[in-house]
Amino acid sequence: MSRVTAQLPLLLVVGPSGHGVVQYGADVASALIADGAARVEVAADPTAGRAAVERERSVHVHVTDRIFGDSPEAAAAVIEEWAALCRLTITVHDVPQPSDGKMFARRVAAYHRMASAAEATALNSAHEQHLWREHIGTASLPAVIPLGARIAQAPGLGPDAAASVADLVVLLAGFVYPGKGHRPAITAAAAAAAHLRAGGGDVGHVVVRAIGAPSRGHESDVDALRADAEALGVELEVTGFLADDAFAQALQAPGIPLAAHEHVSASRSMLDWVEVGRRPLVVDSRYAREMAELRPGTLSLYGPAALPAALADAWLTPSRTWQEAGTALAPTLRDAAAAYAAWWQAP
Repeated sequence: MSRVTAQLPLLLVVGPSGHGVVQYGADVASALIADGAARVEVAADPTAGRAAVERERSVHVHVTDRIFGDSPEAAAAVIEEWAALCRLTITVHDVPQPSDGKMFARRVAAYHRMASAAEATALNSAHEQHLWREHIGTASLPAVIPLGARIAQAPGLGPDAAASVADLVVLLAGFVYPGKGHRPAITAAAAAAAHLRAGGGDVGHVVVRAIGAPSRGHESDVDALRADAEALGVELEVTGFLADDAFAQALQAPGIPLAAHEHVSASRSMLDWVEVGRRPLVVDSRYAREMAELRPGTLSLYGPAALPAALADAWLTPSRTWQEAGTALAPTLRDAAAAYAAWWQAP
């Protein structure tokens, strides 16, 4: 289908407000509105959003199958229906990968259907484009528009931000679900504390703090994680959902920021860390290397087996977990907005 747009599309933000994909879609929309270049409409779910699709000539929406249906097939059917009603462009998130297990083939088929129906598709990373080429293989590759940071430069540190503390506290941000890295963090924190104590380090409590709530349906996982932690002498704390200001304060609390996603495709939580001035430990992956190159100096990559040593080093030198004031965080949301505007208007 030919992509010719006389004006920017309506930015339709669909889904629950606390979801990361929904929030990012809203952030990009706000950046475009700030430039006076777009209109936005919010819908709690696809059913509520359908009226806008019927009314508008051109619509853009950020999509993950988990928001648009109770199955990958149902989500694909919504996008196909919408694409028949308007000129629809989509940014897809949570690109299928083999770690999806038994859902992988179904998700691949659903994403292929969505991209084939839409006028054009965008992704948030070159890593996702690689996944797309490897597993989905539509006639044309989606465009890549990297996730944008909310601010252009890292903030300065407070006077006590990098002070040493006795407790070994590991901080993980976002929802709690399998594969997010909480179990490896617990195991590594226990090993790091044992190593430090053996070397004479005066380590106090060992804590893994999940800054967020369990994903729906994964409440029982917290009980299992807590039992594992207790067996290793580690305290597991789960804050539950936090509003934006409280969430940012929790990210800046004393502790070692960690992004240990085992199967990441693109991650807003890495940006959450750097936007408050932290330099998180991030498990090495194709995506993590891409982000480290995009924003030099903002991430500390480690190999999975090296996490205990990385935690021990960060406890000994907490300043390593903070960025230098003024570190560039571009591309920003304004950069992403400009990239979207150019993409929509390209022949």
